[in-house]
Amino acid sequence: MDAQDLPWQGDACSLVDAFRRGERSPLEEFDAAANAIGSGELNAFSYLELDTARAAAADADTSLPFGGVPMAVKEVDAVAGWPQAEASLVFADRRWPYSCSEVVRLQKAGAVLVGQTTISEFGGLNISISRLHGVTRNPWNLEHTTGGSSAGSAAAVAGGLLPIATAADGGGSIRIPAGFCGLVGLKGTAGRIPRGPNAPIGPLTILQGCLSRSVRDTARWYDVCAGYDPHDPYSLPRIDGWERDLGTHDLRGKRVVIAPALGQAVLRPEVEAHVREHAELLAKDAGLEIVDVPVDLPPVGLAWALTNLVVLREELGDLWPACRDDLTPAIAMGMDIAEQSFNLDVAAQAEASRRALNEAMAEVLDRVDFIIAATNPDVAFGAEVDFNTRVGDVMVGPENNGALTIPANITGVPAISIPIGSVLGLPVGMQVIGRHHTDALLLDLARIVEQERPWPLVAPGSPR
Repeated sequence: MDAQDLPWQGDACSLVDAFRRGERSPLEEFDAAANAIGSGELNAFSYLELDTARAAAADADTSLPFGGVPMAVKEVDAVAGWPQAEASLVFADRRWPYSCSEVVRLQKAGAVLVGQTTISEFGGLNISISRLHGVTRNPWNLEHTTGGSSAGSAAAVAGGLLPIATAADGGGSIRIPAGFCGLVGLKGTAGRIPRGPNAPIGPLTILQGCLSRSVRDTARWYDVCAGYDPHDPYSLPRIDGWERDLGTHDLRGKRVVIAPALGQAVLRPEVEAHVREHAELLAKDAGLEIVDVPVDLPPVGLAWALTNLVVLREELGDLWPACRDDLTPAIAMGMDIAEQSFNLDVAAQAEASRRALNEAMAEVLDRVDFIIAATNPDVAFGAEVDFNTRVGDVMVGPENNGALTIPANITGVPAISIPIGSVLGLPVGMQVIGRHHTDALLLDLARIVEQERPWPLVAPGSPR
């Protein structure tokens, strides 16, 4: 097949460059992407809007930052008129009455919105399976998960269908699939990209963002999407120059601690060794000072789960508990447990655990500039698994799956997953955590890894 008939296998920025040089047209790219999506085996999409997208591609202004770039939207990100099912049978017939701030900004920047990507139900689980949409598969190995909740976005980008997609991260939902699929996944400082309109005011753990093939793509995304919006009372002021300033920040001499498990997770030994090796390489390349600082973050799985279930309870409204049998078993079980046990005492305990984690994170970041950890405890588990309790041959609690990512959500600090090769033929992500408002430094560290040890932009055999 001629290369013009295949979707672009580079990053989004290089695709825009190709449009501007006249080497490829947005309409040609859309047709190639649509054909690949239609014949794909990943189950990455829950809804397609191809006629509207094709018209947008034909009329694309390629002078815009994402002018003509076909893009996927995570199922929980609102697009007016598109399904608002959130991967749940309960809301299978619902439609979004508005578009979220991020989507509006992307459309103004020229993005061609092709369709919705699959998630776990309500985005509440780090798996790639739901009762409404079935199983989404990892393009590196179809028998394995992409992780979640941004399952379809990761599959579409790593699988060579589209160069970039929206994602959101309430407990690792950008970084977990980025790590499992070999992509860049930045969860910015809390409030960096606004969540409105109609975003829940609490629990302040959810961040908007993207899954991308390159660091500059993520930087350009922040140029387009970041900045204050009155619909999100906690959104941060706009900062310009994310892409322009890549590689210009002084990193030499900054202090880093290498703590693959963050003092709490059970890791596959090969993953831990791989992260340590690449962390030391990054420290050398960036001129960082490695220091020995204790990192022992307290577990917060219960606090994270309970606060998010409060928001879900509000959304289900009068439909609960009659809708229990339509829910994913893990979601239904969580709702039952919360309803039976949640009271003022439990809420107080959850608040205390969140505060304890914030203090522990602050104590570390008072002494270092960066913490380097694994993104995931293991490589991607089986695609059909809906409740993972294993790391290799070791039995673990379900809280282990998010133990490495949830702390950054609870504390609001930025964290990025960077591809660092593979273990057992599956991608491994290295997570770098920084202080509040140091997102640009994390992008620079990721850029150093990208330049020194480039990663495959798509999975072998893509498009799939």
